[in-house]
Amino acid sequence: MTENFRPTVLRNRALDALKGKWGTVVTPGIIYIIIGIIPFFWIDSAIWLVYLFNWLIVAPLGVGLYFLFWDVLKGKEVNLQTMFEAFAKYGQYITLLLLVFIYIFLWSLLLIVPGMIKGLSYAMSYYIMRENPDMSGEQVICRSMKMMEGHKMDLFLLSLSFIGWSLLSILTLGIGLIWLIPYMLTAYAAFYDTLKKEYEAKTAVA
Repeated sequence: MTENFRPTVLRNRALDALKGKWGTVVTPGIIYIIIGIIPFFWIDSAIWLVYLFNWLIVAPLGVGLYFLFWDVLKGKEVNLQTMFEAFAKYGQYITLLLLVFIYIFLWSLLLIVPGMIKGLSYAMSYYIMRENPDMSGEQVICRSMKMMEGHKMDLFLLSLSFIGWSLLSILTLGIGLIWLIPYMLTAYAAFYDTLKKEYEAKTAVA
């Protein structure tokens, strides 16, 4: 692991980007949580409705959250419209979400670990598609796999470093998520930013 990929370095970059913005960055997380718990009120409804809502609404909204905090990392102000950016190219992102789900599911049929590894390999797909809207879902996934070569453990360790915050969120009945969501997603954006720079440097030399 290089210094730039250390969880502490990435988390510090996230905290620097969020400094002075905590009053506004919590709002997107609150909106996401509220929309995300809607299916819990459909207990008596058909389970397929719950899955459909999560797939068609909550998942693209989650992609938009990744984009919003990526912009925050780059010094931009919080723009709630960014949360709904994936809906502007709905078919493109739904297709990508479906492809990622299918591939991870198929690898998980072998064992849980291969599915987790592939999940890490595909993790940069949404960022890549945002920057390369003309690329197909397959091309985006292939690019993510190439970029993540040698860095899957780095992303895993970054995710692992948030376990304490996640447990605190559970203990506070989810209230901690209001702060955890921006913190985590800005750190993931820092990971992608670092990974992208390294990948571009390597391909430029090649």
